[in-house]
Amino acid sequence: MAFPTSVNNQITDAVTQSNVKVVAEAPAMAMGSVYQTMAHSTGILFENAVASQQQLNTLALAASNQGVMQIYSLDTTAAAGATEKIAQTGIADNLTSLLTVLNAFK
Repeated sequence: MAFPTSVNNQITDAVTQSNVKVVAEAPAMAMGSVYQTMAHSTGILFENAVASQQQLNTLALAASNQGVMQIYSLDTTAAAGATEKIAQTGIADNLTSLLTVLNAFK
């Protein structure tokens, strides 16, 4: 209770109790604000993750498209020649196999 004043004691008690109530609720309000801020930050984090995935999907589609365009733009004769050169990697083994077969006919 406050010092004797010209204001009614019940009024000063009500004001004092209201002030105590506000001070007592301050930590809860602060924690509520912290939780709200964390929820908002987490939402932005997920929004950025989704945007990044969308951009990576777009880049992957563009890279696939470029690869298909390069495949279709090759000359078929040049592609066949390159494939034949790549396929003939074991010439020494082929010659050895041929010699073995020829020796079998003697």
